[in-house]
Amino acid sequence: MAVKRRLGTVSDINVTPLVDVMLVLLIIFMVITPMLQKGVSVDLAKTNNPRLMPDADKEDATEIAITRDGKIYLGAGRIELDQITNIVRDRISSKLDKTVYVKSDARAKYGDVVKVVDAVRAAGVDSIGLMTERIERRGGGGAAPAAM
Repeated sequence: MAVKRRLGTVSDINVTPLVDVMLVLLIIFMVITPMLQKGVSVDLAKTNNPRLMPDADKEDATEIAITRDGKIYLGAGRIELDQITNIVRDRISSKLDKTVYVKSDARAKYGDVVKVVDAVRAAGVDSIGLMTERIERRGGGGAAPAAM
């Protein structure tokens, strides 16, 4: 005769599928996050009292980055100093807000930054936003892009 055994419900949680899904999501986010970054990453100068500039995060904002070794980027593409005036003039010609945001590495040469600002001014830009980071204090407060 066959003996029938009745198994009770298993109360253990099987976490293996959960771990699999979480690892896949982690890998996806690690791959996608660098693609979401707009422009070139530089170590911005830190200030105590920056002025917030939320328009710098807009999709159509004109942003110029200067790296510590003097390379100049417009958005994510590298450009030369003598191209800045013409390219910026073309970009801002159809915009109402003619602000250009300049972010420079804290260790970039001051002369390189001045040359870029001069080239941007020659394009007829109304205002230039110099991007900085807020100095973090012990009590909290994150580093948010700001301008002086």
